[in-house]
Amino acid sequence: MSTPFPFTAVVGQDDLRLALLLNAVSPAVGGVLVRGEKGTAKSTAVRALSALMPEVDVVAGCRFSCAPGSPDPACPDGPHEVGPGVRRPARMVELPVGASEDRLVGALDIERALAEGVKAFEPGLLADAHRGILYVDEVNLLHDHLVDLLLDAAAMGASYVEREGVSVRHAARFLLVGTMNPEEGELRPQLLDRFGLTVEVAASREPDQRVEVVRRRLAYDDDPEGFAARWADEESAVRARIVAARELLPSVRLGDGALRQIAATCAAFEVDGMRADIVMARTATALAAWDGRTDVLAEDVRQAALLALPHRRRRNPFDAPGLDEDKLDETLEEFGGRNEDEGDDDPDPDGPGGGGQPPENGPQDGPQDGSQDGSRNGPQDGADGSEPGGDEAARPQAGESGQPGASGAGEQQAVRAGEPFRTKVLSVPGLGEGAAGRRSRARTEHGRTTGARRPRGALTKLHLAATVQAAAPHQRARGRSGRGLVVRRDDLRQATREGREGNLVLFVVDASGSMAARQRMSAVKGAVLSLLLDAYQRRDKVGLVTFRGSAAEVALPPTSSVDAAAVRLESLPTGGRTPLAAGLLKAHDVLRVERLRDPARRPLVVVVTDGRATGGPEPVALAGRAARLFAADEVASVVVDCESGPVRLGLAGQLAGELGGTPVTLDELRADSIAGLVRDVQSSNRRAA
Repeated sequence: MSTPFPFTAVVGQDDLRLALLLNAVSPAVGGVLVRGEKGTAKSTAVRALSALMPEVDVVAGCRFSCAPGSPDPACPDGPHEVGPGVRRPARMVELPVGASEDRLVGALDIERALAEGVKAFEPGLLADAHRGILYVDEVNLLHDHLVDLLLDAAAMGASYVEREGVSVRHAARFLLVGTMNPEEGELRPQLLDRFGLTVEVAASREPDQRVEVVRRRLAYDDDPEGFAARWADEESAVRARIVAARELLPSVRLGDGALRQIAATCAAFEVDGMRADIVMARTATALAAWDGRTDVLAEDVRQAALLALPHRRRRNPFDAPGLDEDKLDETLEEFGGRNEDEGDDDPDPDGPGGGGQPPENGPQDGPQDGSQDGSRNGPQDGADGSEPGGDEAARPQAGESGQPGASGAGEQQAVRAGEPFRTKVLSVPGLGEGAAGRRSRARTEHGRTTGARRPRGALTKLHLAATVQAAAPHQRARGRSGRGLVVRRDDLRQATREGREGNLVLFVVDASGSMAARQRMSAVKGAVLSLLLDAYQRRDKVGLVTFRGSAAEVALPPTSSVDAAAVRLESLPTGGRTPLAAGLLKAHDVLRVERLRDPARRPLVVVVTDGRATGGPEPVALAGRAARLFAADEVASVVVDCESGPVRLGLAGQLAGELGGTPVTLDELRADSIAGLVRDVQSSNRRAA
């Protein structure tokens, strides 16, 4: 086993270290979610914590780590008699992103269950993590159903396995720690709320601190054991402090004054439900115990709010977690009357927010900073980019370039997106096999059972009826004499299930002068933002291609970070000609590359345009040829028609026909419109018609 990097040798990251230590003192706090860019010691700090956890006493031979003084009466390996046990270090168990449900919660030996009628249960990672740490790196990339199982077990302190009429329950109490890079996608708000604390980490911008990080890392890589030995005294001191804080915790008093401050703070920041109040109370109590006090002070409440509330304030998936500290201080001051049960001693001058680290031998760690436009039909448009009979496009502003064909010609400042709305469901036809999500039909591990097949590799979902049917004709030949079936490996059948997958939703947005009327572009951005919200809820990957002037660009390569697309959309400028063909060709190239990276994920192309094409030789013909590339590849597509005004040319509808896709107006995109029912992308039906 490799020597972990010492916890006390981590440079900076005071909030991260404090949040981990508070959960080590009081696992009831509810775990830690660590958010931050790559390379910020998130995983290093979590793995280092395991060496500081006090050892645990367990029943000898119990696979579920029962405490010898109070064994679990429902333990699958029990019943156990109360008595002496064996002592071992607390475990840190890592849950891989690609783990199966059976690996997480455990699995039954199906062959023995059928043939012998016994509950032969193989424990999963939840059992291994009992009374230890369960660490999930990149928790935002974990499948939703696994996150649900994980958080349910963390909340209830037990894991329940129900398979084919066989039920197993075992204790599963652990310190849950998740790390994530927000650039790769966010957790759903209801899942964020299940983590007790959250911490934002970022790399320091101080040269001296960065030098110290590199110096310590190189020293550790050269001699891990020698480096760990130099920090052994600091590690022992922190370990002893954790033990002392655990012993003191039951004696800590949470007075009425502190409770009023907690309740007032949660109310002032309008957090949903009561979980935030409870987590803040437990965190403030743990902070007092960590500092060796038996009374909770206002400083504890403030620090608890900074750790427990930021991720609970998100009202919109695109809102960044955060807390207004001035408002927090005002609330605490308003409700900060001295508790009648507080002592007269001054608060600890060091406060609870300094990371709680013992003195280090190394350097002191500082705080972490963590045109012109024509139309697709050429002369039908005015030179200022306005639609015939429609609303007037914005003209070039003073000082802006008016050179035809220039990418910045007639460029307008970015306008804010209109209010988002609930959109109709746009889905890819057919049956896919992509990553689990909520958009299009797919063969998945979870969903309704549609049939059975022979297993390919390990059996994960038994189709009981099909297995019995396959084994029944051979019972006499196999010499069956007892009650159970004689089941062979060849008899087992895997259940095939149908659920939903996430897709790659690639937005191709027209930002040319014909779209530049401020009111119309605001509505267009609002529609795209609404589709991004829908993509977030359906667990899609998204990409953004924009075109204007004389070229197209990939504003955002395909990513799971839907909020990154929203940021790029908000700052999108408009103006210039309409290189529709360039936008389509750029999108086709993005899909070609992404198909090599993730061949199972099916794309859905959403083109947001009024259908015009200008600039360069034969822009209309070139756009048609580019569109037919998508039709030839049978790529599902939707054209959001942004044309407005009393006179409409219907160019977006023509583009949809060449793409083999579906046209939809901005009004029809709304889920509450009366234009029709939920619209699927039926490109194959259109071609057949």
